[in-house]
Amino acid sequence: MRKKLTRQGNSAALVIDKPLLEVLGLEAGSPVEVLTDGTSLLVRPVRSLSASRRAAFARALAETNRTWSDMLRRLAGR
Repeated sequence: MRKKLTRQGNSAALVIDKPLLEVLGLEAGSPVEVLTDGTSLLVRPVRSLSASRRAAFARALAETNRTWSDMLRRLAGR
């Protein structure tokens, strides 16, 4: 899909079509992160982790620490 930047005061704006917003679960005012590698732009939604994902991560981290803590300490030189 090709788009043109539009004038927004002293800046330029990119209008994102409704079907794309719906696919991404975004609406006007949703926070997005804009990144560049110097030649391209990447615009992606800012998502906070849900409580269930945080809990799953905490369980995985605890299991990793339980299983590998001695090895990780040796690798860190402690």
